[in-house]
Amino acid sequence: MVHITGGGFYDNIPRALPENLGAEIDSAAWTIPPIFNLIQRWGNVDRHEMFRTFNCGVGMILIVDENAVDELAKYLDAAGEKFYKIGRVVEGQGVRID
Repeated sequence: MVHITGGGFYDNIPRALPENLGAEIDSAAWTIPPIFNLIQRWGNVDRHEMFRTFNCGVGMILIVDENAVDELAKYLDAAGEKFYKIGRVVEGQGVRID
């Protein structure tokens, strides 16, 4: 589990992964709340900094085996939790956001 707080995606996700693994995140997988677009535009904040500093609408990430995704989705749906599949674990290090 990764709580996306200070340090955003780039600092927090790698803490939950072994050194030889990284993550690819698809930012189109969820709708970024309008407030983050305003912060970016009014503050002239570049995209990388937005994902480094803010959660951009993603408060918690669960990293699970790809074979468990469907079962977890059913559980979260039954619990009334909103969720998105936003990325995948890859070989390498760091976080890449598309």
